[in-house]
Amino acid sequence: MSTECSACVRHIDGGGSLTTLNDDGGAPSRFAHRFERPARPLTGPRDVLRDTTTETATNGLIGIVFSATGPVAVILAVGAQGGLSPAQLASWIFGVFLLNGLLTVLASSLYRQPLAFFWTIPGAVVVGGSLDHLPWPQVVGAFVATALLILVLGLTGLVRTVMAALPMPVVMAMVAGVFLRFGLDLVHSLGLDPGIAVPMVAVFLLLSAFPALGRRIPPILGALVVGAVAVAVSGRFTPDTESTTWFASPLLQAPQFSWQAILELVVPLAVTVLVVQNGQGVAVLRQAGHEPPTNVSTVLCGLWSLPAALFGAVSTCLTGPTNALLVASGERGRQYTAAIVCGLLAMLVGLFAPAFVRLMLATPESFIAVLGGLAMLRALQTAFVTAFRSRCTLGALVAFLVTVSGVSPLNLSAAFWGLVAGVAISLLLERADYAAERS
Repeated sequence: MSTECSACVRHIDGGGSLTTLNDDGGAPSRFAHRFERPARPLTGPRDVLRDTTTETATNGLIGIVFSATGPVAVILAVGAQGGLSPAQLASWIFGVFLLNGLLTVLASSLYRQPLAFFWTIPGAVVVGGSLDHLPWPQVVGAFVATALLILVLGLTGLVRTVMAALPMPVVMAMVAGVFLRFGLDLVHSLGLDPGIAVPMVAVFLLLSAFPALGRRIPPILGALVVGAVAVAVSGRFTPDTESTTWFASPLLQAPQFSWQAILELVVPLAVTVLVVQNGQGVAVLRQAGHEPPTNVSTVLCGLWSLPAALFGAVSTCLTGPTNALLVASGERGRQYTAAIVCGLLAMLVGLFAPAFVRLMLATPESFIAVLGGLAMLRALQTAFVTAFRSRCTLGALVAFLVTVSGVSPLNLSAAFWGLVAGVAISLLLERADYAAERS
């Protein structure tokens, strides 16, 4: 695949990296080979208004509705279990929506592609497992260290080399182990609080079973609305009347660096960003006919994760599920406007983060558990299928078992040890599979 510009010919190789050749066919510069160039001419406000259609605007709205429901429920569940205050949770929501919404608008405009950046959901879950023994400032320090690692890997072009050493089945088995708790919480809620859980699950299944209806009302949105009605009817909506804050007043958290937090969190967080989330995002966009700037996206994830970390927000990533919603329909050349709409609405959610968090936390615990579980259901299915479909299945099984076990030698999380154990087993006992995965 190639496109021409005034000074060069740009070729996209099979691995997704963009190579720039001089007009005479000479070797590309190292910089040009590493970083994909924005679209030319640059996109202006008039272009965006011209290309925005009812269809793309609707897709952008659906994208932010999805991001602001189930995935937010994951953050709230993780934060509440880790003892974070409502103010800290609001600051986290502010960071992942306002900052990443801005990045989404800028990147989608520059590359004229739908490039929605939000946050690593499995990374947030990994963090939740560490909040019971790591102070919050040390977790924030790990966020900063992760951002620097991602940035270095992006700037040096080493991201593919490093990630090739981690077999995808083993990585996804670790992710499945991390996600499993959300599926179990969903099932437990059906037994413990059926008045809230059963209607939500029933509507989710109904909308999922009829795709035509599900396109008009996303299943997760239907579950949210029905759950809200069930909570209201039960009289269990208990907002904090003492708090009257509506607009964001984010908390700046000074990071503290400890070897324990860095060893426990940085590698799993970086893996979830670069392999799990960015890998999904790139795959979704390529399937829709786009060619996302993979190396530049890595650099942007590292850069944006730095200020986000100081607000207590987990690392930025090129999201898969939201981008899938943005490219679900519409003319390919106009789909970037869906991402811009989504990004602008995300910034609005970030500005009203305290009110948003207060309303969500006023609902019963089962409401958040069911919403988060339903949002993670497909992701959990994908993780299991990828982990045990073909190669490195023994390593994947070991990674899953270690992650689920909750063991934490040296106070390092089970997710970290699951990844280490799974890779070690594949190297020792599945050498042919490991080599095939690397190639």
